[in-house]
Amino acid sequence: MSELRISGLHVEVETEDGPKEILKGVDLTVGTGEVHAIMGPNGSGKSTLAYSIAGHPKYHITAGSVTLDGTELSTLTVDERARAGLYLAMQYPVEVPGVSMANFLRTAKTAVSGEAPKVRTWVKDVSEAFGRVGLESSFAARSLNEGFSGGEKKRAEIAQLELLNPKFAILDETDSGLDIDALRIVSEGVNRYTAAGDRGVLLITHYTRILNYIKPDFVHVFVDGHIVAEGGAELADRLEIEGYDKFVKAAKANA
Repeated sequence: MSELRISGLHVEVETEDGPKEILKGVDLTVGTGEVHAIMGPNGSGKSTLAYSIAGHPKYHITAGSVTLDGTELSTLTVDERARAGLYLAMQYPVEVPGVSMANFLRTAKTAVSGEAPKVRTWVKDVSEAFGRVGLESSFAARSLNEGFSGGEKKRAEIAQLELLNPKFAILDETDSGLDIDALRIVSEGVNRYTAAGDRGVLLITHYTRILNYIKPDFVHVFVDGHIVAEGGAELADRLEIEGYDKFVKAAKANA
């Protein structure tokens, strides 16, 4: 069983006024076959957690550790983390003019698996993955995310998830900006990924609507850079009714 373990994680970011601590001691373990939902208000540090794990240079780990199957990720480069089995679906996928989706996907697959996929079968795999998320095969020839709508970018990232098939996927607000149909398609893609039973997901979201399609095993409430409450899917139902206000007030009172 694989494991993504976050222990006592503190992270800061450089600002105009100097370093600012965003994560203030995060402890979380995601095992294979598990879906963990991170929920919380804007500015609570959810995306910082995602990008820190993935290795974004803007975020500096000042204490604690992040390990994948015992390997300390903070000592690895971004590409080494991907080869170790980590995948990040970004809240705002970047556009890369001049690099086609087809070339990007084949290069990424080669990098993470250590060998280039066979062209004949790979073209078929990409076409089928695109079809499952409602993208025409012509998207393969287009520059990565360039001119894509918000929903098309998110669906393309789920196609990447299926094709690369990492051990652990961090999905940073994959549901933001999606209409009802796109939300369903994206959720179905995540469920196909987790159906194998040997993959783990850290799903970051503001809202409970995606959790109507993707059933979380664990829900964690994130406020002011750390986890303040944990539970099962029923906790998300409570949040839908009660909101985050009482958790925010409690965090301020204990600060």
